[in-house]
Amino acid sequence: MEQVRQDRLDDVRPEKKQKSIWLELLELIVIAFVLVVIIKGFLIEPFYIPSGSMEPTLQINDRIIVSKLSYHLTHPHRGDIIVFKYPEDHRRDFVKRLIAVGGETVELRNSVLLINGQPVAEDYLPQGLKFDNYPPTKVPYGFYFMLGDNRNNSDDSRYWGMMPQKDIIGKAVFIYWPLNRLETL
Repeated sequence: MEQVRQDRLDDVRPEKKQKSIWLELLELIVIAFVLVVIIKGFLIEPFYIPSGSMEPTLQINDRIIVSKLSYHLTHPHRGDIIVFKYPEDHRRDFVKRLIAVGGETVELRNSVLLINGQPVAEDYLPQGLKFDNYPPTKVPYGFYFMLGDNRNNSDDSRYWGMMPQKDIIGKAVFIYWPLNRLETL
């Protein structure tokens, strides 16, 4: 008797319609698109390195992941590798190392970086690198002094001035391509 009741209940339950494969595919594409927009817009973004201005740290054709969220949680620090809008043309993105922050005085003398008159160790530079002097310059608050690691072949703050904080895209966190260069920054 119990079996007969269950069979009758099964008969009165509405049948679920199967979604077409095309509708499911469309839903999947829309969800993927929304996730990409959210992730790329607010969390992380891949970038390509087209020049040798950051050698030896970043090589031509390296691909890096940049955290867009990092500087919403903390302030940039000296030594961070930052991707930002090029101050002279916001359609271009640049990647450089943060050397000095607002309120500090930066100077390059005899191939040595000085911040507020004190030498700063730069272990990331190639041994024996020689570069031109740069006079003592105070960085305004809300701005950063940016240099490429390849000091002799870098278009950086020595030429176009200080980088405004508002132009920061994010912090470079790791190299993901080529695989033999996979590493955190």
